[in-house]
Amino acid sequence: MYFVILSVIIVAFFFIPSGLRSSLLFAVKKWLRFLEDKCYAYQFYKVPEFNQYMQENQLYRKVSTYLSSLSAIEDSDFTNLFSGNKLNEINVVLDSNQVVVDDFLGARVSWANEENERTGLKSLVLKIRRIDKRRILRSYLQHILSVFDEIEQRRKELRLYVNIVERCGRWRSVALTHPATIDTVVMDSDLKSKIKSDLETFLKSKQYYHRLGRLWKRSYLLYGPSGTGKSTFVAGMAKFLGYDVYDIDLCRVSDDSDLKMLLLQTKSKSVIVIEDLDRHLLAKSTGPTLSGILNFMDGIFSCCGEERVMVFTMTTGKDQIDPTVLRPGRVDVHVHFPLCDFNAFKSLANTHLGLKDHKLFSHVEDIFQTGASLSPAEIGEIMISNRASPNRALKSELQAIEEIKREREAVRRRFGEELAQNTRECERLTRAKTQDQALRATTGQPHHAKTGNPRSSVFD
Repeated sequence: MYFVILSVIIVAFFFIPSGLRSSLLFAVKKWLRFLEDKCYAYQFYKVPEFNQYMQENQLYRKVSTYLSSLSAIEDSDFTNLFSGNKLNEINVVLDSNQVVVDDFLGARVSWANEENERTGLKSLVLKIRRIDKRRILRSYLQHILSVFDEIEQRRKELRLYVNIVERCGRWRSVALTHPATIDTVVMDSDLKSKIKSDLETFLKSKQYYHRLGRLWKRSYLLYGPSGTGKSTFVAGMAKFLGYDVYDIDLCRVSDDSDLKMLLLQTKSKSVIVIEDLDRHLLAKSTGPTLSGILNFMDGIFSCCGEERVMVFTMTTGKDQIDPTVLRPGRVDVHVHFPLCDFNAFKSLANTHLGLKDHKLFSHVEDIFQTGASLSPAEIGEIMISNRASPNRALKSELQAIEEIKREREAVRRRFGEELAQNTRECERLTRAKTQDQALRATTGQPHHAKTGNPRSSVFD
C-alpha cells in the first residue's frame, strides 16, 4: 500500500511544472535541514568579533580572511565586493546572515555570518556534523590558521586605524601606503642612527623586559613646530618596525573610560599615536582628563598588550605642559624636530633637486646664520614646485627666507619699541614713587599728582 502511494507521488512529481518542482524541492530540503537541526545532527561553534572584554577577537579576523579566500563564497546569495590593494584585485566578503560551505577531509561544514540587530555585534558560526567533529575539528581550525598565515605573508600590508564614534567596533582601518621611511625624514644623521638602533634593540628585548618585570613597550615624544616631519617620522617608524598604526583623535574620545576601551581594542605589534597632545592638555576641552591620559600612558590598562610603541607629538615646547606627563617611565625617548638649518637645507636640495652644491648655497647659508628659517615642509614644497629649474628653486627659497627674516625683524622692532615704552613708563612711575616716599619722610605729606587733586597719589 505504502509502495503504491509512494509510486503515485513520484510519478505525479514529474508531471508538475519545473518551476513549481524546484520550489517543492527547496521546501523539502529546508524541512529536512530543520529536522536534522532539531535532532542534534549538527554542532555549532560561534566566533564573535569581540571577546567579553570588548577586545578584538583575532580568530574572527583570521576566519573572515580565510572565508574570503574560498571560491565557494561566490555561490552565496549575497556577498560584498571591495577593491583590493593590488591593481585589478577584487575582494569578496560574506554579507550579514549569509552562509558559505567548505569541504575538509571529506566532511562538509558551513559558516554563517550573523549580526545582532540590537547591538550590531557580528559573529561567524561554524556548523559541523557531530560525527565529523572529533575527526576534523582541530585539524580544520589549524588549517584555517595556516591558510591565513600564507595570505598575510603574501599581503604584507600595514594598516592605519582611526577611532570612530560607534556603539561597537571603535576602530576602522585603511591600508598604510605612506611611502616615507626613517631614512627619508629630514633629521640629523647621528640622531637618526640612534633612533634606529633604539628601535632595533627594542625588537630584540622581550626577555630582557620580562626579566626586569617591565611591560615590553617603548614610548616616544616628538616635539617641534608644524611641518618639521613628526607625522612622516611616525609612518617611517611603523614601516621600520613592520607595525600597524593606531591614530587616536582625542576630539572623538568622550571620556577616560572611552579612552581605555580604545586601548583595549588595539593589538600587539602596533604603533599607538596621539598627535598634538599639548593642544588637548592646554585647551582644557571636554574629553579625557589629565589623569585619564596619564593612566593611558603607563597605568594598569596600558598593560593589556605588549610589543607596542606609543608616540606622542607636540608643537609647543616641553615646558608648556605639566612635567608629570613627560616624566621618565611615561616617555622613554624625547626627539626634537626643529626648523631647517643649513645642513637640513642641503639634504633637501640633494633629495628634491639633485643638487650637492650650488653657487647660491653661500647666500642661503648666510641667511640661515641670521636665525631666519622655514620648516622642512615649506622648503620641500618650494623645491617640488620648481623642480624643473633648480636655479629658480633656490632663488625662490632665498626670497621666502628673506621674507621670513623681514617679518621677524619687524616683529622684533615692534616688540623693542613696546618694551622701550614700557620701560620708560616703569621708570617714570618708579621716580614718582621715590619722590612721594621722600616727601612723606621730610614733610609727612604725600606728593600730589599733576592734576592738583590733593587726595590723589601715583600709588594708592
